[in-house]
Amino acid sequence: MLDFNHRPKIHEQISELIDAALLAERQQQTPRNYLGASRLGVACERALQYEYLHIAPDPGRDFSGRVLRVFEVGHALEDLAIRWLRRAGFELYTQKATGGQFGFSVAGGRIQGHVDGVINGAPASLGMNFPALWECKTMNDKSWRDTVKQGVAKSKPVYAAQMAIYQAYMESAIPGISRNPALFTAINKDSQEIWFELVPFDGGLAQRMSDRAVNVIAATEAGEQLPRHTTTPTHFECKWCAWQDRCWGVAG
Repeated sequence: MLDFNHRPKIHEQISELIDAALLAERQQQTPRNYLGASRLGVACERALQYEYLHIAPDPGRDFSGRVLRVFEVGHALEDLAIRWLRRAGFELYTQKATGGQFGFSVAGGRIQGHVDGVINGAPASLGMNFPALWECKTMNDKSWRDTVKQGVAKSKPVYAAQMAIYQAYMESAIPGISRNPALFTAINKDSQEIWFELVPFDGGLAQRMSDRAVNVIAATEAGEQLPRHTTTPTHFECKWCAWQDRCWGVAG
C-alpha cells in the first residue's frame, strides 16, 4: 500500500525541480580561465589557488540550488537598482558602446574583472565627480546593517578590494575613474532599504591586491602551495571554505 503521508509536498517537488535545473545549467557553463578581481580580497591565498585551478569543492560544499537562486535574486535586484538610479537622474552606463560589460584583462588574460557600471552624471546637488565607478551588492538584513554601521571598507573588505583594483585597472580605458570616489550601493534583500557610500580610491590597497594576484598565479604555475590564512581548521573562515577538508586533510 502506498504511504501518501511520506509523499513529498508539492512545494518540495517543484523546488527540487527548479534547483536541479539551475544546477544543470551551472554545470554547462564554461569555468573561468582567469583569477577574478572580485575575489582578490578574500582572506586566504590558498583558497584563491584552488579557485584558479578549478579544484572541485569538498563534497557537500559546492553551490546548492538554493544558493544559485540567491545569486539570481541578487542580479534581479541589481537590475532594479540600475532602473531606480536612472529614474533619479543618474547617467549610469552598464554596457560599452560596442556592447558587453566594462572590464579589464591583464597578465595575459590571467587576471580579469567586469564592473557593474560607470556613472558619468548625477543630480548636481550631490556634488559628485565623474566618471565614477558604480558597484552594487545585495545583502541580508544582518550583513546590510553591519555595512551601514561600519562602512564597506571595514565591514566588507573583499568589496573594498574589488573596487580599488577596478578603479586602478580601468583608469587607462576610462581616464579619471581612479581620481573620483566610487559609488557603492548595497540593497537590503529583506527590507529593500538602500545604502549608498562614496568610496575614495585606495591606491595602496589596489597595489596590494595586484601584487597578491601576481603572487597567486606565479606560485600556482610553479607548483608551489601557498600558506593557509589561519593555523586552525576551526577558524570561522576555514569553516566556511569550500575546500576545508582538502586543505586540512588530503592536502594538509
